[in-house]
Amino acid sequence: MTTVIHKPISQLKITWPLLPDDFILPDDPVDDIEHPLISNGLRQSVVDSPELMQDALIVSNFALCAAVDDRTICKAPDWMYVQPVQPWPHNYPRRSYTPHTEGTVPFVVMEFLSATYGDEYSVEHTEEIGKWFFYEQVIKVPRYVIFRPHTGRIEVYALESDRYDNQNPDENGRYLIPGLNLFLGVWQGTREGRTGYWLRWWTAAGELLLWPEERAENERQRAENERQRAENERQRADRQQQDKELAETRLEQERQRNQELLARLAALGIDPE
Repeated sequence: MTTVIHKPISQLKITWPLLPDDFILPDDPVDDIEHPLISNGLRQSVVDSPELMQDALIVSNFALCAAVDDRTICKAPDWMYVQPVQPWPHNYPRRSYTPHTEGTVPFVVMEFLSATYGDEYSVEHTEEIGKWFFYEQVIKVPRYVIFRPHTGRIEVYALESDRYDNQNPDENGRYLIPGLNLFLGVWQGTREGRTGYWLRWWTAAGELLLWPEERAENERQRAENERQRAENERQRADRQQQDKELAETRLEQERQRNQELLARLAALGIDPE
């Protein structure tokens, strides 16, 4: 029987080298076709906020890297938000991100669970490095979100005293994500052919950050309301003009009747005075 000696976490050597150009990233297939839709929805609702987009890296299924005891370790969270990051100096696409070397630690990483999930809860750090251990003990991401799209269950963990602590939602069932200063919650509805549970953002005032098509629909409705208001104003002005013309017509008719009456009285030799 072989005894495995676990190296204490405090003795792990963690460094932040750039990912070598020749490093082969795993080409793992996407677990669920719904995951990219949810990730895209999270990103699209913040694109109209310049303060959230400036110098930010907002990616999904993208390599987050560090070295543990000189081993290059990469994990690909389903969604990640980092701000600020250093500008990418190359003419080819960025394929990874190394905190402390290329920018700050991500404010939040998210994992979306399929019916059968992998190492999202794994604290393994000997032969393999589990995602939970990597985010908590290596990268030290302040917020770790685990979401089950098929049931709508969301778990938000905050890094407190170097350990993830399960957070309770506010009275609206939402969680504050520091750094973005937005609240994350679950919304149920239909988008892009998918009906189910979605992760969405709310402001501190309770305002839902809208998707582009929702913003477009609101703008269309606003334009329609403005058109209807202008049409109502035109109709009101038309009615006023018609009422004015009718009053003038009646006044003219009354004047003509008076003149005709005076003429008849004069023909009869009667002085109306």
